[in-house]
Amino acid sequence: MADANVLPQQRRFAETLRPDAWWVQPLAVFLGFSAFIVYSTWSAFHPLLHNGICAYWYNGGGTDYISPFFSPEIVGYSPHAIFGAQPGWWPSWLVFSPAFLVLWAPGGFRFTCYYYRGAYYKAFWADPINCAVGEPRQKYLGERYFPLIIQNIHRYFMYFAVIFIFILGYDAWEAMWFKDATGANHFGIGVGTVVLALNTVFLASYTLGCHSLRHLIGGFLDEPSKVPACAKSYACVSCLNQRHMMWAWISLFWVGFSDLYVRLCTSGVIHDLHFTF
Repeated sequence: MADANVLPQQRRFAETLRPDAWWVQPLAVFLGFSAFIVYSTWSAFHPLLHNGICAYWYNGGGTDYISPFFSPEIVGYSPHAIFGAQPGWWPSWLVFSPAFLVLWAPGGFRFTCYYYRGAYYKAFWADPINCAVGEPRQKYLGERYFPLIIQNIHRYFMYFAVIFIFILGYDAWEAMWFKDATGANHFGIGVGTVVLALNTVFLASYTLGCHSLRHLIGGFLDEPSKVPACAKSYACVSCLNQRHMMWAWISLFWVGFSDLYVRLCTSGVIHDLHFTF
């Protein structure tokens, strides 16, 4: 009879008894993340088109569409930049983009997200590559040491992410107003309006389903608060949290698509269709 106190030998890397195609999920996650990282990085480094036109701001048809990668535009190339154009102190040899002042907040929120950690730990670090599959490490260090200890600041990135929901919601609202030849504003709907509005909805569904927000809004306790308002809010956040993975992926690709749509409009590749009331 085998000694019950003897632990089984650790599996070698990728060794498993699983008969299913366990590698499909981490491969899909790897490809999905890689595609978004490559595109968003390229977009952030290319705020202008080859002819010098602002790539992230479209004002055709009497309305304004701004890419969520560049909003709020603190300094930049469009007339809506809060503090004007590129700062004079920016090194001339270094590419400037308004996105550099923005993307750190939502990017940090996603990078430290509890769901995303589990996803990219498997897909990029093979830690482990999937459940019941051998990993390349002999011991588990956890997130108590640098650099992974920075994952603990996720709750602070959450505050910034919530603020961005209101900012992007304002952008979507502004995209619903179209100026006519006399300069008067008329309420309207364009394809870009729908794209930006859905982007806000998807990002809100992902952000408001955050585990940290769920704990915060539940009353800072190890059990749900008995205060009616907190209990109801906790239930609402928990409802979104149940589909957190789904909203994480939908919002990730839709925010990339929103940037691409605005860029295609500014470059003249597509023409935004709209109607006013």
